[in-house]
Amino acid sequence: MGKTVTFSFSSTKYEGTEATETFTFKELGIVEDLNDEALKIEIERIFQAWVWDKLNISYSVVIE
Repeated sequence: MGKTVTFSFSSTKYEGTEATETFTFKELGIVEDLNDEALKIEIERIFQAWVWDKLNISYSVVIE
């Protein structure tokens, strides 16, 4: 079995707003031989997308 990563979050403000899921690197499309810094950046990017999807967050940024 390959490497895995477990994502989890919970809200201190909204009771019951939490999730935990474990994925293999293969499921996430992560190459296992990335250096530590590249791996950290990639997992952070995927984690943020996972949280936003779980919370169904949408946002916009307006620069004028």
